[in-house]
Amino acid sequence: MSPQDKFQRFVAQHPHPRRPFYARQHFTRRQLFNIFGAGVTATCMIGKPAPAGVVIDSRPVTMQNKAKNVIFILMAGAPSHIDTFDFKEVNGVTPTNFNPTNINGIVWPTGIMPKLAEQLPNMAIVRSVQAWATGHSISQNWVQIGRNPSGALGDIAPNIGSIVAVEKYGERLPNQVLPTFIGLNSGGGVGGGYLPATYGPMQLSPSAAGIPDTTNVDGAARMNGRFQLLSQLDSPLRIDSPYGKALQDFADFDTSAKSLMYNPDVAKAFNYSTADSMRYGNNTFGNACLLAGKVMGANLGTRYIQITLGGWDMHVNVYGTNGKGGLYTLGKTFDDGVSALLTDLKASGELDQTLVVMMGEFGRTVGKLTATAGRDHLQQQFVAFAGAGIGGGRAIGTTVADGSATDDPGWSRARNVKPEDIEATIYSAMGINWTNVRYDDPFGRGFEYVPFANSSDLYGPIDELWKML
Repeated sequence: MSPQDKFQRFVAQHPHPRRPFYARQHFTRRQLFNIFGAGVTATCMIGKPAPAGVVIDSRPVTMQNKAKNVIFILMAGAPSHIDTFDFKEVNGVTPTNFNPTNINGIVWPTGIMPKLAEQLPNMAIVRSVQAWATGHSISQNWVQIGRNPSGALGDIAPNIGSIVAVEKYGERLPNQVLPTFIGLNSGGGVGGGYLPATYGPMQLSPSAAGIPDTTNVDGAARMNGRFQLLSQLDSPLRIDSPYGKALQDFADFDTSAKSLMYNPDVAKAFNYSTADSMRYGNNTFGNACLLAGKVMGANLGTRYIQITLGGWDMHVNVYGTNGKGGLYTLGKTFDDGVSALLTDLKASGELDQTLVVMMGEFGRTVGKLTATAGRDHLQQQFVAFAGAGIGGGRAIGTTVADGSATDDPGWSRARNVKPEDIEATIYSAMGINWTNVRYDDPFGRGFEYVPFANSSDLYGPIDELWKML
């Protein structure tokens, strides 16, 4: 029996329940919390670490431990893999000006992403990835939490970035005032789940003016006086509050938000020039990539940044018209932003310790286009990695001739790569044991960092990324 067959048998015996893509959407508890908390800027700030004494069970594993930071780029809407990172030319369908070029064995659409063609030596593309589901909401959440959002604990599961935050909080230095986890253009993303708000993301949209509300119209002296008065009045209720954790969280929010005000290091990290913005594409995605590099380079405590670029859901006119729209437009946005990010990270030396992950929630149908000149949903997809010592300039795994399914998985587990494996890869790169189980969830079930990794070794990191050819 092949490893893929064994994997399927295990899944059949231990179902990963999921809603079909056509299931009616509804507000989960997480979504309601996100809505209620959207107006509270300080909910993304840093506070106290999680309560001491959390029981964590794990088994010994060998971790890569090559990355200090992670930049996770979610290509929301699901890009067409056969038109981008797993290029397959379809006769009479693929536009000739996509200009597919063989670059050291990787066929690349230089016509729509010419700058990233120059970055291929820094990237490894995993092509044997398959999503569990083909619905946008559930699959986007799945890749952010590494488990089924509709399964047990799915509604309270933290973002991968929040697990990184809780694991790395103890390494923070006194001057590191930025949140450990920041979301850029990711307002609809998954937050901290059941973990304390300390580990949730600070959600921002890039602005050349920096972080909003970090100055006061009455000046720093007046602001400091007011804050001291607030602390004197409220401390008895907020510090070790008799009214519970919610008020303590507010005290942490206030203190953390105050640390960002009138802070020249913070201002420098979040301000950028018009010239730099132009170099990154002069758009919100490019500016997010620009800020990600600056914030990581500032070393102010941030270890995980999620950037979201939507618009890849191209059921209609995927190739645009006359070289405009569709993949031409979004491909250029992605190409400009990510190529500049990788260039700057490499120039500063930060790429050596920063893992960059790029993926959508699933792929798109192959071969001929639909009646609306688009591509529909398909489980087969890709994930691209750069930095943190990975071996670049190559693809791991292959797909069949039309790109509809995996041909050779290309890694040690000899099966399709799943979102849980990508989660384990991120943790391993960061020196986090992906088999950890925390016993502090509200239901007392035990929260597995990667489901079934501790008990059954079902999922694990793609170590082949670090094996030089």
